[in-house]
Amino acid sequence: MTKIIDNTLLDKVSAEAKESPRLRMNYNFHTSLDAKAQCLLNAVEPGTKVVIHRHMHTDETFVVLRGRLNAFIYNNDKSIQIKKEINPLKGVYGYNIPKGVWHTIEVLEPNTVLMEVKDGPYTPITPDDILM
Repeated sequence: MTKIIDNTLLDKVSAEAKESPRLRMNYNFHTSLDAKAQCLLNAVEPGTKVVIHRHMHTDETFVVLRGRLNAFIYNNDKSIQIKKEINPLKGVYGYNIPKGVWHTIEVLEPNTVLMEVKDGPYTPITPDDILM
């Protein structure tokens, strides 16, 4: 079934994120965690905590559909290598993060929604993939 990505869908997922204790909510377009491509909306609210992490099996690409955030890329010693505001109203739309690169986000605006794409199948982050 086709899906329209419009304000109605973004508002729905944002409302669910606001009600979530994690202050974020996914809306998956892929039909299975085993799918070869993982494509999803990720509605995120200010205050959500995204640990510094990496994906060892895939690049991750995200595009901000609305809202804004800071994206951080880290060195192995936990020092910030890059900090970049992602704001489509300023012509900065997203990021492609190569596999194995440490990263996180800081949400700056309510109702922020990203579209994320990664290779599948879904692989949970392990403790080795979290930078403490």
